[in-house]
Amino acid sequence: MKNIKFKYIYIAIAMAALGGSCSEDFVTIEPKGSFLSTSYYKNEQQATAALVGVYDPIRKNTGGFENMVAMLNAGSDDFYAGGGGASDGAGIQNFSTHSLTSVIIPGSYWNDHYQGVYRANVLLSNMANVDMSDALKVRFTAESKSLRALYYFNLVRMFKNIPLILEPLTTATIATVEQATPEAIYAQIEKDLLEAIPALPTTVDVATESGRLTKVAAQALLGKVYLFEGKKTEAAAILAQVNGTPGQPNQYGNKLLPSYSDLWVTSNKFNAESLIEVSHTSAGNSDWSFWGTGKDEGNSLNVMVGPRGYTRPENSTAPDLPSGWAFSVPTQKLYDAIKTDPRFGATILDMKALKAAGKANYIPAYQDTGYFLNKYLPRQSDVRTGGGAAELNYRQNSYIIRLADTYLMEAEALGSGPRAQALLDAVRNRVGLTPVPVTLAAIKNERRMELAGEGHRFFDLVRWGDAAAALADRGFNAGTDEIFPIPFVELKGTKLKQNPNYE
Repeated sequence: MKNIKFKYIYIAIAMAALGGSCSEDFVTIEPKGSFLSTSYYKNEQQATAALVGVYDPIRKNTGGFENMVAMLNAGSDDFYAGGGGASDGAGIQNFSTHSLTSVIIPGSYWNDHYQGVYRANVLLSNMANVDMSDALKVRFTAESKSLRALYYFNLVRMFKNIPLILEPLTTATIATVEQATPEAIYAQIEKDLLEAIPALPTTVDVATESGRLTKVAAQALLGKVYLFEGKKTEAAAILAQVNGTPGQPNQYGNKLLPSYSDLWVTSNKFNAESLIEVSHTSAGNSDWSFWGTGKDEGNSLNVMVGPRGYTRPENSTAPDLPSGWAFSVPTQKLYDAIKTDPRFGATILDMKALKAAGKANYIPAYQDTGYFLNKYLPRQSDVRTGGGAAELNYRQNSYIIRLADTYLMEAEALGSGPRAQALLDAVRNRVGLTPVPVTLAAIKNERRMELAGEGHRFFDLVRWGDAAAALADRGFNAGTDEIFPIPFVELKGTKLKQNPNYE
């Protein structure tokens, strides 16, 4: 917690003309200023801006070099770190070989999530004093608790042994914080979500509030939390409320998109399948001077996964791509598993085949296999032509949870039976696959095919107890590498203890 000491005493949040004049949606508002927390929460406008600040760290999913998806992909069996070389991003490289240390682990995976927790705590502690309607106070409280739950869920899965902080820290209390048990963290996550769900809206105004959490978003997150805790009965019950009748619109209007590839169309934001979505924009003028600090609003994963030195001959039928940095390199294992699946084309770009056919060329980078993550490859039409660095202003959103994910989680929680079979069948039917008997092995395989490259695989392997076998050739050590080491700087001068088997 040491890095929070002064960094978050001041709240730098996104301010703009609020209400109907938001930019692309509620959570992409241009940063305008900062406010002292002691004089901040006076009216609805300031509380709304503070809530935007609570939302802001959610962009870590695909924002900045140290984003969640690129990191978690690298540690799975389906992707290598890639990039320019073995030293290109020490954190992501060492997680790919499961050789992280407390010095190498990027501190932002700890700090950015605790920044979100801190902002939620400050807003919650001041909510009673804000001059606005009780209805808005109830909603803002529910959103803040849901976001706090999401940040703690990421933290406990990554680090396991973490502090549970529910009030704003001060300079007097910062060094006295101790770790809670994982069970206590999960209990608080459950509490926050169970309190939030009744108060969240069932729908939001797409024009002005896209990206804000709804009832179904919190229910989906709670179902996932239950599943990670091994509470399968509870997970199945809450996920049934999310999923409704398999293959049909649920009670909130969510449904599987007819075409799998439409999930990755850049303009198809906040579609019917999306439950929790991270908002990015090309209008934020993100630049190198503040990239990765939380002020940048572009999708950094886009440029990270692109082929280096990409070119194509005139009149080629190959996709029109900007060059990238060649991270999240699909492994031959993933290629072999997915090559006959209908989702292959949307998931993997086969540059090896394009190059052999003379349709495109590229510069092979570190750990090159000839394959690239097509779900997040930008097209030339997505390149920002305005202010800021073009590479840092891609606008594709990313999913934290979507409906196909909750279908498969509920099927896993049920394990067997007609409903589990129907849920599995619906996911397969969407891409034209025939039914297979529902088993845990079938569900595991379906999650791998459906969600490849979206950052879920590593945590899935850990939850199933499959990580040691699947990652044996990557240096994975059972009993250690299921979680990250706590950054060394967080241990200095505090009561925090390092995770087992890390120094």
